[in-house]
Amino acid sequence: MAEFRVDLPDAAATQQLGQRLGELCPPGTALLLAGDLGMGKTTLVQGIGAGLGIAEPISSPTFTLINEYLEGRIPLYHVDLYRLEPEQVGSLELESYWEAIDIAPGLLAIEWSERMLDYPASALRLRLENLPSGGRRATLTAVGEEQIVLLEQVIGDGLLADEV
Repeated sequence: MAEFRVDLPDAAATQQLGQRLGELCPPGTALLLAGDLGMGKTTLVQGIGAGLGIAEPISSPTFTLINEYLEGRIPLYHVDLYRLEPEQVGSLELESYWEAIDIAPGLLAIEWSERMLDYPASALRLRLENLPSGGRRATLTAVGEEQIVLLEQVIGDGLLADEV
């Protein structure tokens, strides 16, 4: 397991991080997004969509729970659990998305993932939080060598990151 920290001074940097994830994540990637309200989780997913080549506007599925974007390099499945309690999340059958059961393997981005009681052990974790000096910090946690290499590629092009 490895943890990387990336400072994001503004929304454009958050989108850039998302775009790199969209460009480089392989099919079957589950990305667990955590952070307080207004931290930039949806902005990050908009960047992921741009990196996947999705032209359709990406908005938070707060009321629909899951938005599917199928026209990119790989599908994007965008989930928002904000309105659910942890015991309600279990009934959503989200494992269909990370196990690619009856759907095309794609990138699964789950906002408010901390409300999940069960999630794939191999998921990438990304937490966004405010910096005292302004901007945000993304802490990315990788499980396994393939994910570590992936995150090194994601942050390697001009994004400043510290490996912890």
